[in-house]
Amino acid sequence: MIKIEKIAVVGAGSMGSGIVEVASKAGCKVFVWDPNPAQEQLFKSITKHLDKLAEKGKWDSNKSQEVLNSIQWIDRLESIPPCDLIIEAIPEKLELKVNTFQTLEAHQPETTILASNTSSLSIAGIAGGLAKPQRFLGLHFFNPAFIMPLVEVVPGIATQATLADELSELMRAWGKIPVVAKDTPGFIVNRVARPFYGEAIRMVEEGIATPEEIDHAMKSLGGFKMGPFELMDFIGHDVNFAVTESVYAAFWNDPRYKPSFAQKRLVEAGRLGRKSGQGFYTYVDGQAQNQAVTENPQRDQRIFERILVMLMNEAIDARFWNIASAKDLDLAMTKGVNYPKGLLQWADEWGAQKVYDLMLGLHQRYNEDRYRPSPLIADTLHSQTNFYNEL
Repeated sequence: MIKIEKIAVVGAGSMGSGIVEVASKAGCKVFVWDPNPAQEQLFKSITKHLDKLAEKGKWDSNKSQEVLNSIQWIDRLESIPPCDLIIEAIPEKLELKVNTFQTLEAHQPETTILASNTSSLSIAGIAGGLAKPQRFLGLHFFNPAFIMPLVEVVPGIATQATLADELSELMRAWGKIPVVAKDTPGFIVNRVARPFYGEAIRMVEEGIATPEEIDHAMKSLGGFKMGPFELMDFIGHDVNFAVTESVYAAFWNDPRYKPSFAQKRLVEAGRLGRKSGQGFYTYVDGQAQNQAVTENPQRDQRIFERILVMLMNEAIDARFWNIASAKDLDLAMTKGVNYPKGLLQWADEWGAQKVYDLMLGLHQRYNEDRYRPSPLIADTLHSQTNFYNEL
């Protein structure tokens, strides 16, 4: 494994500070830069998390000061000392990221590995501004980074061949679960998860069910910890809608990822979810004021099957296009967004015939490309193999 002792994190917001905590707890010397004076907030946040872990018996409090001493705030981007690895966690603006990495490249040794925590931008697009893109790749952590185990490791077309494997080993050493994804819009999680939100909203727009009924069906029949509307309200509609727009545009307006007017109107009205007190639900003291749901097994089954088969179709299509291995696709969804099962293994439990019939039924009913079945479904059905097979 490559030796990483000194790292820098560029950006000290919620994501950046979480990465700082992860790296410092792993024994690294961590330099931190942010254009805003967030130094005090950073140290308070990490101290609070370490204290909570110590209270639960998951952390030796004697090591807390050692961790805090390993973190050093840097006043200027150009003044970051020579590092083995630099991870950027600044806003999702291509020009801003390119300019930042160009500055870093100009002031760091050629051996420094540069990584972006981007969730939606092209790794190749960012690397295009670098003189030596071979040492650049994506390292996409999930928020909060100090809790969520998944990291998407995303090499670009110019990334050195061994770098993704080396960084995957580093992430394991940091206590994370890495998955390697191709540099495509949304990588794994933000691509495959789109139907969980989009198809749920579509059913509300069609008048098929209410948000409460859909959330109830996905939790009671699917075992999801949160329903799609609860989760969108929790994430924030400004964030969730922006990701959907980004993936939709990056796929040249593929109808599979088409944003909804219902969510757009919520964003325009400032109803962003829990943080604003109102989204699909209204919140009082942080609690959703949702309506009671009348039991209806047939309705619940239709809701559950429609959303889940769309999720399965997206995961199967990602496998068809070799976005990631079957193992990594299922790991990404169980460890990145806490799905109760991996979608490919779940599809194998259903069987290719059921998946194909449900997708074909949706496609015939709506006559929209949004519902086109992945070619791998028919291939798997005809070959009598499994979706989880490594191709």
